[in-house]
Amino acid sequence: MEVLSLLRGLSTLARTNGSHACSARTRCPIADDPNLAELLRRHRQTARLTLEQLAEASGVSARTLSDMERGRSRGPQHRTVIAVADALSLTGEVRERLIELARDGRLRDHWTRPAGLCELPRSVEDFTGRPAELVWMDELVHAEVSPGGAVVGLVTGSAGSGKTTFVIRAAHALRPGFPDGVFFLDLFGMSAHPRPVEDALGLLLGALGVAERQLPADAQARASLYRSLLRDRQVLVVLDDAASEEQIRPLLAADGPSRVLVTSRRLLAGLEGVRRLVLGPLQLPEAMDLLTGILGERSVTDGPVALSRLAQLCGGLPLALRIIGNRLLSRPSWSVAELAARLSDEEGRLEHFKAGDLKIANAFGMSYEQLGVVAQRMFRRLSVVPGQDFDAEVAAVVGAVERVAAWDALDELVDLGLLQDGAAGRYRFHDLVRLFARDRLQGEETAADRKALTVEVRSWLLRMATMAGRWFEPGYGRPAGPDADLVVLSDLEEADRWLRANLDNWLGALRQAQDVGEYAAVLDCAEAMHWFSDQWVHGPHWQEVFTLGARAAGALGDLAQQATQLNYLSWVHAIPLDDPEGALRCAAEALDLATRVEATTQIAWSHCYIAIARRKLKHFEAAVSSASRAAQLFGSLGDTDAYFSSISNLGYCLRDAGRHAEAAERFREALALVGDERSGITPSIAAHLRPHYLADLGRCLAQLGNRSEAITTLTEATDLMEPYDSDYHQGGALEALAALLARDGRMQESRRAYARAAAVFEVSGELEAHRRCRDMAAGAP
Repeated sequence: MEVLSLLRGLSTLARTNGSHACSARTRCPIADDPNLAELLRRHRQTARLTLEQLAEASGVSARTLSDMERGRSRGPQHRTVIAVADALSLTGEVRERLIELARDGRLRDHWTRPAGLCELPRSVEDFTGRPAELVWMDELVHAEVSPGGAVVGLVTGSAGSGKTTFVIRAAHALRPGFPDGVFFLDLFGMSAHPRPVEDALGLLLGALGVAERQLPADAQARASLYRSLLRDRQVLVVLDDAASEEQIRPLLAADGPSRVLVTSRRLLAGLEGVRRLVLGPLQLPEAMDLLTGILGERSVTDGPVALSRLAQLCGGLPLALRIIGNRLLSRPSWSVAELAARLSDEEGRLEHFKAGDLKIANAFGMSYEQLGVVAQRMFRRLSVVPGQDFDAEVAAVVGAVERVAAWDALDELVDLGLLQDGAAGRYRFHDLVRLFARDRLQGEETAADRKALTVEVRSWLLRMATMAGRWFEPGYGRPAGPDADLVVLSDLEEADRWLRANLDNWLGALRQAQDVGEYAAVLDCAEAMHWFSDQWVHGPHWQEVFTLGARAAGALGDLAQQATQLNYLSWVHAIPLDDPEGALRCAAEALDLATRVEATTQIAWSHCYIAIARRKLKHFEAAVSSASRAAQLFGSLGDTDAYFSSISNLGYCLRDAGRHAEAAERFREALALVGDERSGITPSIAAHLRPHYLADLGRCLAQLGNRSEAITTLTEATDLMEPYDSDYHQGGALEALAALLARDGRMQESRRAYARAAAVFEVSGELEAHRRCRDMAAGAP
């Protein structure tokens, strides 16, 4: 739906605001201090008179009485009020109250609004987007209010998010619904000297018609008069760029049909009873609409691909889109594609976001100047964090502060819109804000300080990742004496959580370390990821991790370690990437290196991965030969864990070669080792691999025609796999179990197993298998 039509709808609804607000008030219990209209209506109804009967008794026309009761005539003449009071037989304080309210109304009617005071700025014609936000605005304006309540809307967002443009556009559309005025006041919240409260009240009172000589002297008295005037008027007050709760509170209506809209870069969390709207960046379609709206006819010739790239580089910030659109309009010869190419270079991107007196760095700079010294330092130094987001621990390292101080600084940055906070205590920059932070770092800290900071952050991330990865490696686990500056991880779950949440950061640090020649640190980290990679089989980054590890080992001249990393890389190609040719290539290179330095363990692993690759390439007998060689070598080395894996691998090769009885024997041998406490197998390895070998044995038993035992074995396997990361092992075992159950006539159990398999395959990204199992689950009776 076009924004203009939404605004027209919003405006149409707003025209009913007066009657809506009044009807809402009449449905509520009458307040202790009613206005003239409410008081007159109450007295007439108590006297059981219609308007026509009261008109006949008082000599005042029914039309005049109707205007008084509807609030259109708030200051009738004294003789009119006396005639009505006489007709209603009012005496004493009740009579005086009616006369007093009419006198107050006449005084207000004599106050006239000076032309041009608190006028609403012009709206931009090419405004677009924000449909959900416009609905929020409509609901705000037409909200019902209980007696003594008031409706206040608070619109917050970072610099450049379009808060002021949005509320001005909406206020223009809503103007017909506020016959007593729409006022706009800039509070200069981001300036060094925000507008004082008494000055703001003076301007608003003047806009409401109070002459300067009638203004109370102090802010409290002005606020009281301001609230009393809003109570009986239908006014929309827009308070732009608020600095603090203290500045805003005296400027809010107390009750009545008036509405107040506040914009602020700060969250103003201390304000009570306000309705909040956070303006974030525009989504790409909305950003494209805004950019094409600004460019007008030119957008047709520029083409959607280049404009889309330009909109993406603006990060959805309306101010950035406005600046870039204006630059293109003012330079008709410029190419959109060429400007997009310039903006693609991060180093100079921020400088392109300026057009005349519009400069996005100035907008960010106003927020930056509001920060305390600690928060400023943390803000600019966070720009060296390599990942997309970070937590308080990383921020504490960057800012060289304790964690509590880091939380405080992060809260300050979020409050001013310079950081976005998300789930699980993670924070992130908008792309353009990150570039501004980097600019401030370069401008305010020396080259030596910047280099030392980068080294410190990189070192911390790599040491942290290495420590977390070794939790999963036999012989390491909980570190005996971790570095004092590292985060304490209490168990495997915490280590797993840290590695996954901080992937962008430690992987970015790994790349940086490789670039600057810190090969030993790269190799240590990559080696520490070997066992953890089994917990996150389908992680998208393992190819890069072990490639960097292999290159680092090569740079160090350590051929044995290079062979090790190449074997890990062969696993990545064979299993997560399902690229057997790549796996064979890496394993063959590892075998050559390991043979040259007589690294027997890596020779054995190379044969193991060559067997896996050959089996996937359907070279089954060659695979059996390589797997047998690996098992012999591991047996001679006395490496029980590796032997355990190798005989299982041999079982896979025998199974795929059609030698199911021999394969079953290998899987039974592997399971016997798992069950023998004296075998020497690392318990964590046994626990992790046992369900896989049960599943493999179950499949062999099915091929051998032993359906009952196969079902029992596969059921046990899939139950044991449940707590682990969903992968192809679990999905394949469930699908095999489902097929066996169907052949055994157990259709309900089969359908459930197919459904579980479909869910596992969906998570692991195997969409064809997911669809196949989903269809089988749906087709079972």
